[in-house]
Amino acid sequence: MDAQNEEVVKFFNVEEEGENGHGANGKKRSVEKKGDSSVKRSSWFESTLSSFKEDSYFISDLKESEKKALQDLKLRIEAAIKSNEFLLEGIGANGDHNAAAVGNTGVKDHKPTKPHPDQNGSGNEKSDQNVSGNEKPSAEVLQSCNDNVTIWGIPLLHTKNDERTDVILLKFLRARDFRVNDAFIMLQNSVAWRKAFGADSIVEEDLKFDENLNSVAFMHCYDKVGHPVCYNAYGIFRDKELYQKIFGDDEKLKKFLRWRAQILEKGIKLLDFKPGGVNAMIQITDLKNMPKRELRAASNQILALFQDNYPEMVARKVFINVPWYFSALYSMLSPFLTQRTKSKFVIAREGKVTETLYKFISPENVPIQYGGLSRTKDVDFGPHKPAVEFSIRAGEKINLEIEGVEVMREQQFYGTS
Repeated sequence: MDAQNEEVVKFFNVEEEGENGHGANGKKRSVEKKGDSSVKRSSWFESTLSSFKEDSYFISDLKESEKKALQDLKLRIEAAIKSNEFLLEGIGANGDHNAAAVGNTGVKDHKPTKPHPDQNGSGNEKSDQNVSGNEKPSAEVLQSCNDNVTIWGIPLLHTKNDERTDVILLKFLRARDFRVNDAFIMLQNSVAWRKAFGADSIVEEDLKFDENLNSVAFMHCYDKVGHPVCYNAYGIFRDKELYQKIFGDDEKLKKFLRWRAQILEKGIKLLDFKPGGVNAMIQITDLKNMPKRELRAASNQILALFQDNYPEMVARKVFINVPWYFSALYSMLSPFLTQRTKSKFVIAREGKVTETLYKFISPENVPIQYGGLSRTKDVDFGPHKPAVEFSIRAGEKINLEIEGVEVMREQQFYGTS
């Protein structure tokens, strides 16, 4: 496979939530039949819509093997916490000297290790000191810290009796195909990475270092069933000067990754993490004018960061303004993908963007640049009002009142055949 096609494959998985992707609302949306050719083109799209059912977080809906895996993971976490072995040390501890601190790029899963017994074998460090030379906290203090270990503000210890804990643990289990040991290691590494990266407080930071980034990634409104929607559009980086400004060196790339993680964390704050609630986002990726080769380094690190630390956070991925070779490659790969994997993808060529988005998102919640009625930058635009759809028969005249900023305007429309 050549370099161009490899990049396309990467962007099928960019910002992936784990090893197993999952889809969205599970509701079938109708497509207007405009003729035989239109129906033929939409057949795959319709089968994708109707074949997917979003994963349940109700324990009663799990298979027996999945229930057992969940229980085993709970006990594994409890045992590690009680023995002060859950919180890892040395994974990007200073936030910048370790690759894990900028997205785990190139870093394999760290396996949990037991504390070393007291010894001074090296003659360089004392066993009762940590790497910074400070005395280690007492066992009581360590136990208190471990008992309160959380992720996204949700306790990991099941004895806290928080229903959100099961949702979090199921996300990590699903990302590792319900392999308990792998899920435990992933969770352990993610908690350590979040501490090093400062992820828990990143939402409050002022990280916007270039106005052009406003259109690159942003959260905007919800889909028809309540998933927050995240839009991504990297086409502006065809401008070489802007590309160098944002990605010109390693420090700039780290700054961009931190900003991009902040966008994701803002979206996560909108999730319920409860059985029957909204537990994932919708991701819209605009491929128009996207420079594939130039973004290789950035896309690889975004992929690594999200794969390792944000499992199962994307319910459905909608690719819009898709170039022909992207669709062609997908057709080639499709026979080798599971139905579950295929059902999470929606692919829309240029000219089908608005029609596709309307199947998932109400017109009043779609940004105007994609054919909707919502202005992304005008926070004072007022509350969203539901859109009204109706048909006009040929020769029929109707009066339509459109509420403007200052006056009420009346327009006449005539139906055409």
